[in-house]
Amino acid sequence: MILAAGRGERMRPLTDRTPKPLLPVGGHPLIVWHLERLARAGIREIVINHAHLGDQIEALLGDGDAWGVSIRYSEEPAGALETAGGIANALPLLGDDPFLVINGDIFCDWDFARAPTALAAGDLAHLVLVPNPPQHAKGDFRFDNGRVDANGIPTHTFAGIGIYRPELFAGLIRGQPAALAPLLREAMASGRVSGELHPGRWVDVGTPERLAALDREISSL
Repeated sequence: MILAAGRGERMRPLTDRTPKPLLPVGGHPLIVWHLERLARAGIREIVINHAHLGDQIEALLGDGDAWGVSIRYSEEPAGALETAGGIANALPLLGDDPFLVINGDIFCDWDFARAPTALAAGDLAHLVLVPNPPQHAKGDFRFDNGRVDANGIPTHTFAGIGIYRPELFAGLIRGQPAALAPLLREAMASGRVSGELHPGRWVDVGTPERLAALDREISSL
């Protein structure tokens, strides 16, 4: 699942007329980089949620055939349902097995082929973490010996890439907004969240300045 329903307030005015995942970097919309990498990893069944200007996302990507994938869409009301709410709303499309979720507004070279084997039996979530970037120096979670914990001093930042079991979202009401962090913290408290540190390229494309810098970087390669 690619999360593409956010309004992108920090990216305005760029997102007033274009949904954030369709903003171009290196000659491609952000979300297309995900589609290409997922296809290369052999992950071809994809769900995309959308709310703000979602018709543009569907019009550009269609059924995904141009990228060798099959896309289904989970439409959300104006204002969207937040991360966990959006995932819960899409559960009928995601099935009963663990699934990969990717933020649509990041750029990352994590190997998606790792996803099918990343989640251990008994765990509810496996998170990809990165070193704390300058704009988020305090981090999100403590990472130690392959486990992720909400207690103690946060040492790493959640990259916006996770593998989840549907059970993590079982208590949510479909169609109701819900944040992901409380669900993860509850699962962490019971010792059911693993993680890994990604040392490669990762960018949270959250501002026009970071978008422009990433575009310059990729275009110069």
